[in-house]
Amino acid sequence: MQWDDLRIFLAVARDESLSAAGRRLRIDPATVSRRIARLEEAIGAALFAKSQQGYALTDAGQRLMDHALRAEQSVAAAREEIAGQAGRLSGQIRIGAPDGVANFLLPQVCAAIADGNPDLEVQIVALPRLFNLSRREADVAITVSPPTAGRLTVLRVTDYRLHLAASSDYLASHPPVRGLADLQDHRMVGYIPDMIFDKELDYLVEVGASRVALASNSVSVQLNWLRQGGGIGIAHDFALPSAPELQRMLTAEVSLTRSFYLVCHAGDARMERMNRFATTLAEGLRSEVARLEAEVDAADQARGALNPAGA
Repeated sequence: MQWDDLRIFLAVARDESLSAAGRRLRIDPATVSRRIARLEEAIGAALFAKSQQGYALTDAGQRLMDHALRAEQSVAAAREEIAGQAGRLSGQIRIGAPDGVANFLLPQVCAAIADGNPDLEVQIVALPRLFNLSRREADVAITVSPPTAGRLTVLRVTDYRLHLAASSDYLASHPPVRGLADLQDHRMVGYIPDMIFDKELDYLVEVGASRVALASNSVSVQLNWLRQGGGIGIAHDFALPSAPELQRMLTAEVSLTRSFYLVCHAGDARMERMNRFATTLAEGLRSEVARLEAEVDAADQARGALNPAGA
């Protein structure tokens, strides 16, 4: 059994497609198919079952997956040790994250990491769902709840805040909001209820909103609805500097706190490269959340100074 065959096997297992695996590996799908057939012949068992949904692992494929992942980790560790990168990160690392952190935090944090590591390739996969690290959908994932199953290492990165927000134009043209009860007279923006993939994202329950008139599974879509004067919703404080037309509301009554967790496959914890990347990423996220939230607080203080109570 050759490592190169296992590398192709892993690509098909992750992408569930010969053509997608070929693109990942930069080889044609016919070659991928031949190499998988050769590996199956050597093992004496079918590794994939083909269906309309793609290539799914058989029981034999699932058993081989664990061994192939360990081989991949060993090869990566050996390359890193032999290369002697003198503290620099290199190679490709894929981060899976909800689209809020993927849009408003990771771009600048990862760009800063890349500045100091020119041989590093960073990929951000922004999806409103949980990631399967065992299948290597991502090398590391950022979550809002710590996972409770799987061979994973979990690092609590930082807390972040969320508040009710709306555009100045919306508030100027609709009834005043003096308390939570007044929200019943307003159009609410939030998640599609049956597509909330983590209980920590069910924000509007905490403010007693019974109906979401404008709903999306994407934080970015929700924020843009708020910016366009679509209604009132819960927004991440760290996203508000990118939307100066929005202002926080009822901050004394509604102030939510959530946490980000950095999750890696347990086998990767032994790799010095992944440890360094995870540490650098966590430090960058902490710093960026603190910077952006301080910027929002300063903007609110300035707004209050310009519009003192009773003026």
